[in-house]
Amino acid sequence: MILAIDGPAASGKGTLGKRLAAHYRLRHLDTGLLYRAVARAMLDGGYSLDDVPRAVAAARQLDPARFDEQALKTHALGGAASVVSAIPQVREALFALQRSFAAAPPGAVLDGRDIGTVICPDADVKIVVTAAPEVRARRRAAEMRAAGTTVDERDILADILRRDERDSNRPVAPLVAAADAILLDTTCLDIEAAVSAAIAIVERARR
Repeated sequence: MILAIDGPAASGKGTLGKRLAAHYRLRHLDTGLLYRAVARAMLDGGYSLDDVPRAVAAARQLDPARFDEQALKTHALGGAASVVSAIPQVREALFALQRSFAAAPPGAVLDGRDIGTVICPDADVKIVVTAAPEVRARRRAAEMRAAGTTVDERDILADILRRDERDSNRPVAPLVAAADAILLDTTCLDIEAAVSAAIAIVERARR
């Protein structure tokens, strides 16, 4: 079984992906970490984020088994990842990795922005997770404060809106809902309610 979870920044798709994977005993891939890792390699090497040959080389050298998720989840890397993810050659370099992960038994949960439309268009279940930008900014700010980071929620909201614009309007693999995807709006849901709603969507699809 392959579950495709798509959604904008800070919508909660990563948390939902992990919880669904645990519930159905499937493997999980946060595809956003791939682009964050490319961005991290570019920044660490002192390269411009729009240096296409360097970005492609970094994408081809990724080893997801060695990812430090906490280090890749910083707010700064989120914006940088949005830039490199708009490079068509980078997306092409990571395409096979994501497809092979999804195809391996017993199946997987992948979350990102183009899973149901590009990576796994034949996924058994496609869910698009969304929430109001202000709610997403509030949640992201709370996460960062819990981690000991001082943040301005207004800056986070502005960044989220910029990323939404960039992700939705990039020429290759934009963030759009697949025609057969189910929308899950978590604006008024806590995480447990969101997980229950997602499981209900999967169960309806399986029946």
